[in-house]
Amino acid sequence: MQTPEQVREYARSHDMATTAGHARGFMQANLLAVPQEYAFDFLLFAQRNPKPCPIVGVLEAGQYTSELLPGGDIRTDIPAYRVFENGEHTATLADATSYYTPDMVSFLIGCSFTFETALQDNGIEVAHIAQQCNAPMFKTTIPTTPAGVFSGPMVVSMRPIPAAQVSDAVRITSRYPSVHGAPVHVGGPAAIGIEDLNRPDFGDPGEVPEGCLPVFWACGVTPQAIVMESKPRLAITHAPGQMLVTNARDQDFLIP
Repeated sequence: MQTPEQVREYARSHDMATTAGHARGFMQANLLAVPQEYAFDFLLFAQRNPKPCPIVGVLEAGQYTSELLPGGDIRTDIPAYRVFENGEHTATLADATSYYTPDMVSFLIGCSFTFETALQDNGIEVAHIAQQCNAPMFKTTIPTTPAGVFSGPMVVSMRPIPAAQVSDAVRITSRYPSVHGAPVHVGGPAAIGIEDLNRPDFGDPGEVPEGCLPVFWACGVTPQAIVMESKPRLAITHAPGQMLVTNARDQDFLIP
């Protein structure tokens, strides 16, 4: 699917294992929606933790569309949603409308799928796109800075990168700070609390071929780990790897 509208329309009625590789050239976004009583706390949390939680848009209570998804609906246009009640994951569904109470505020958070086009255009293979699977994501021992009711660990995504291209991957992605920017760690996963790359907390297992290094980027699934630890009464998120595909261009988030 080549356009954001095509992906969002398809997502309303079909299952998609991942949105990675679809609508190349357009920004993808993570979702966290919480009741208004928690909105300021999360906004402050994101301000204090811009690496895993770079906010690219906010839909106020009662608002379900924006310039990022013109004609769309945040409650239906993501392939799969996760519902958390008091920190417990209680449902995964294709349509979140029934859980969207009138006071829900939706935060859109930049996603590293956005810079994958730039990696590919510079000759760096993105393994999970080539393998048509989801990126592996891991909870780490990297702490976040608490704010209000929210606290917990950073989540990272991993991509195996040929050792000779790691510096290029760092340089390229550092120019996209609104979608996580440069990696937070390169090399041995144990240094950030990851025991086994074949057992991700979210997504699919990630092999690291010979000659490659595991490279870890801050991930917009971090709010889900935060919700599980902080236990707000209700939260709605995207399912990991199944993002909102927006009408914003990748290039809009590129800095010199």
